This record gives sequence, structure tokens and C-alpha cells, in this order.
Amino acid sequence: MSKFASVADRDAVEAEMDWAARPRPHTIHAFLSETRARHPDRPAVSFQLLSDPDAPAQTLNWAELHDQVTRAANLFRRLGVGPSDTVAYLLPNTLETAVTLLAGSTAGIVNPINPLLDAEQIAGILRETKARVLVTLKGFPKTDIAQKAAEAVAQAPDVKAVLEVDLLHYLTGPKRLIVPLIRPRVRYPRGVKVMDMNAALAREPATLAFDDPPRDRVAAYFHTGGTTGTPKVAQHKYSGMIYNGWLGGRLLFGKEDVLICPLPLFHVFAAYPILMSCIASGAHMVMPTPAGYRGDGVFDNFWKLIERWQVTFLITVPTALAALMQRPVNADVSSLKTAISGSAPLPIELYNRFETATGVQIAEGYGLTEATCLVSCNPPGGTKKVGSVGIPLPHTHVRILARDGNGGMRECAIDEVGEICVANPGVFEGSTYTEPDRNHDLFAEDRFLRTGDLGRIDPDGYLWITGRAKDLIIRGGHNIDPAEIESALLAHPDVSFAGAIGQPDAFAGELPCAYVELVRDATVTAEALMEHARAHIHERAAIPKHIEILKELPKTAVGKVFKPDLRKRAIARVYNGALAAAGHDAEVAAVTEDRKRGLVAHIRPLGPVDKEAITHLLGEYTSPWDWAN
Repeated sequence: MSKFASVADRDAVEAEMDWAARPRPHTIHAFLSETRARHPDRPAVSFQLLSDPDAPAQTLNWAELHDQVTRAANLFRRLGVGPSDTVAYLLPNTLETAVTLLAGSTAGIVNPINPLLDAEQIAGILRETKARVLVTLKGFPKTDIAQKAAEAVAQAPDVKAVLEVDLLHYLTGPKRLIVPLIRPRVRYPRGVKVMDMNAALAREPATLAFDDPPRDRVAAYFHTGGTTGTPKVAQHKYSGMIYNGWLGGRLLFGKEDVLICPLPLFHVFAAYPILMSCIASGAHMVMPTPAGYRGDGVFDNFWKLIERWQVTFLITVPTALAALMQRPVNADVSSLKTAISGSAPLPIELYNRFETATGVQIAEGYGLTEATCLVSCNPPGGTKKVGSVGIPLPHTHVRILARDGNGGMRECAIDEVGEICVANPGVFEGSTYTEPDRNHDLFAEDRFLRTGDLGRIDPDGYLWITGRAKDLIIRGGHNIDPAEIESALLAHPDVSFAGAIGQPDAFAGELPCAYVELVRDATVTAEALMEHARAHIHERAAIPKHIEILKELPKTAVGKVFKPDLRKRAIARVYNGALAAAGHDAEVAAVTEDRKRGLVAHIRPLGPVDKEAITHLLGEYTSPWDWAN
């Protein structure tokens, strides 16, 4: 592990040699084998089913994890999975989830799927990836994952085998006796082979029974979004997966470190910067409960879990930080060195509150599924510019580009806003998505991935995100396509136009809201449209929190809904509501577009005000503001 405190440190790592020249394993199994050889008896992955800090936990050391991954890879091959075939998993966090991720990419192409999606969306992903094997939960109380899996498999004819993970073996005492009596029964279509995963693994050899040639290939499919019926599926190669791990092992973690991972292993943030970094460094990954942060009692017990496991690195997202800051730090968290936050912008007030409560600074980073994951990070050992996403990482080339008016792209100046474009070992040039049509116009100069995010690079080399060209709503790190909300509202006979955007939220970063224009003489109410939205939008997270009827929506010269004006309206409404609710005699005088900062709210006092209290209040939000002149 080396120091990572500045642009100069990053440059020094890059100057050692090109990425292509670096000695490194070329496959996930070889990557894992090197770690097993270095640290066979050190803890690799731990999991506890319940959130209590004294709850039973199970741990695999690196030798045991290697053993399980090898057995699982052999099992997948025996079930007909070759290097170009897909093993999907629909699982919460468990030890078996980590094993499946690594073994699926060893035997074939692994495809993690979000269990929070509905069965129809899950089926769509299984069909898109042509999955042959699905690993999922055996029926278990208080979760419907097994039922969703059976329904999805009925709509995915390529799935020939289902491996069930039974959470029963993590239970002790009376609960272990009760679950078999109340377990929900699940039926899969005829012709699908259903097996108990752990029983099947025990019958496989612990040495790899097939060739693992040292060459690069696609080894993972990760879906993005998920709020539409046809989510995009990104392709990840061994080189990108290992690159993300190498970054953590080289810049951040050592074998003595403990990373708590309450994020789901169907997301790239957990799969790569956490799990792959642990493989690269020999660090220990801890998963509290199957649902991570969503698990019963996790937030209430979180600081005690940090003390139990002597956690050194907290991997988190702003929504989780906001929830943690509502609870006292009631344990010894002196082991904690750094918190790394990603997936959504971090409010400055949340950063300050966390540092005051724990003594630990948060390093905010940036990544995206289409780039395998990591792009930039505020240096844990150096200057953290709150609100920025830090310094582009070694071997990552970030450019800010804008249209040149002649059909091409031009380089933006320092602090000039343009589209963030990325080239690094995690970018699969020309083939980011499984569906070829989705790759059209996705690359600048055939090399730099156009992220769809707007941003700038400041004079010190730090990257700032100022908006999103692709217009996604990001709710707590979850991407919501506004088109789904708009389509649902436009299906109502009284709606003529609809525009969905993200409104600021102190907890989730953004929440979906919608503005509509009615057909002439229509009398439908906003309340009735909300009921219509609840009935016609598949995913709960995408249901608008606010629907407002306007006499006329702002539109461009060609008749498209002009969303910047809607965003200004939403920012003013939310900030005015927050100021009023807190009893501050102030209002939003205007919301304007700033070249560097995006949309900025200008706050005007209407009488004597507590400016420090207002600063704390509005610091909970990520949308920038200042005092009106």
C-alpha cells in the first residue's frame, strides 16, 4: 500500500509503468489464488445474519474462500456453464453471495441481479443475459426473493438449473427449529433442475477441474437502472474488475484492514472497490445482515458493530450517513480510519456532522457501472474538497468535453463545465453494453466513455460534478429513469405533457417529483394523478413524492419539456418549505444557473434571521445555495 494524498502521489504511481506492463493476475481465480498463497489463515469474509453486535457470525479465511469458490466454479461448469455462458444470482448479502460472484466469473459470466426488482424485470434481465444457472434463496420467512425467482424463471427459458441458498444454517437455537415449519413453499417450472447449493458444493473437488487460461475476457454483466422494463446491461472484463481491486490494494488498504460492507453485492460499489480490493490487499470484509443497511436494527447497532469487528474503513452512501447521524456514537470507534462515500453527492453539513461525531473525515468518490466502477476519489491522506469527487485515480484519464459545433468534441478549459468522459482499464471501449445499439455515440474519439454526467476540473486537478446530461434521478444512489414516471402519467387521459425530475432531499439526495400540463377542460386533481402513478409505476422508489399541475409546462423551441425551469421551481419549493418548517423568516429569492455550480438557490432574509442555523439547515441538501444580494 502506498500513500495517496495528492495529484503528485497519483502521478508517481502512474510514472512507474503503464497499466499494460504491470505484473498482475489475468483471471479472478488466479487473483484469488495469489491472496490465498499470501494469507491462507487470515479472515477474508465474515457474515452475521442478525444485527445484534453479539449475534453469531460465520467467517471464511482466504484458504476456505478459495476452496468454496473453486468448488462452485466446478459445479457451474458441470451444469453446462462455459466461458461465454451466464450464471445469474438473485441474493441478499451472504457468504454464498461472495462465493457466487467470484465463482460465476471464473466458470463463465456472472450476472448479479437486484432482488428489489419485480419478477418481470428480473425475468427481463435473465433473458437479456441468457442466464443458464440462477443462484437464489430457498424459501425463507420475511423475504419474497424465492417467490420472485420462481416467477422470473418461468419467463426465462434459458435457465436450466436453480441453486438454492438456505439461510437456515446461519440460525441457532429455537429459530432454527421453527423456520422449517413456516417456510414458504416455492415451485419452479418443470424441467428446471433445483439443487441445494451447499450440499452440491460439498460433492465438488477443491481444485479447479478445467483450464483457466490467463487471458482477458468478459466475466460479469451488471444491470444499470432497473426502473424500466428493459434495463441496460454493462459488460465487465477481468482486467477492469482486477484494476478496481488493484486500486484499493495499492492506494488504500492493507492486510490488517477491516472493511464493513453494508452495501449489496449486486452493486458494483460493493463488488469491486470493496470485495476486489480485499482480494488485492488481503483485507477482511464484514457483511452485517443479508439486507446490509436495510437490515433490522443495523443502524441502531452500527457503531457497536464497528467496535466488534474493529473496522478501519467504512464504505457508505449519503443516505446511510444521514441515518447514522440520527443516532449517538455509542461505542468505541477509535479503530476507524476513513469513511469512503459514493453513489450520490454528499452534503457538506453531513460531512461536518460525521467528522464532529467520529473524528473521521469522509472521502467522497465517483464511479459508474459503465466504467466497471472507480474513476476518482478524494485522497484519504490528503486534501478533501467537500462537494468534489476528488482526483482521477492512477491510469484513469478524465477529460471534460463539449460539442464544437462541427459535429465533434472539444476540450474544455479549467473550470469550464462539459461532459465527463473517461478512459481507464475498466472501460470496455466500444462494447460497454450487451446490446450493440446502446453503444452508438457512447464514446468520444472511440476511446473516452461519455458518462452523461456534466462536470469540471478545477486548477488543482479535482473533479466536480455539476449535473447530469442523461437526466437520471438519483435517489439514494439508485438510478431512476424519468421516462418511466412520465410514461405512466401520460397514460392518464387528462394529461397532455409531463416532466419528471429529482427534487432536493436532505436524506436521499433527490426524490422523484413530476409536473404535468392537462388537456383543455380537464379537471383531474394532483391527488388523483398520484393514485394513478402508484397504480402504473412498477417500482416503488420511482413513484413521485410530489405532483404539481401547471397551466403550461416550460418548453423548448421544438416543444420538448424544458426541465431546468422545473428544477428551479422544485428547488425553490423544497427550500422554502424547509425554511418555513424550521421557523426561519427567509425565502428563496431566485434560482439561477451558475457556470461552475449548476443551479444555485439565492436565499433572502425577510427579517432578522439566524444565518448559522440556516447554513446548517440547507447544508443538509446537495443543491448549492448562497445569500441573495
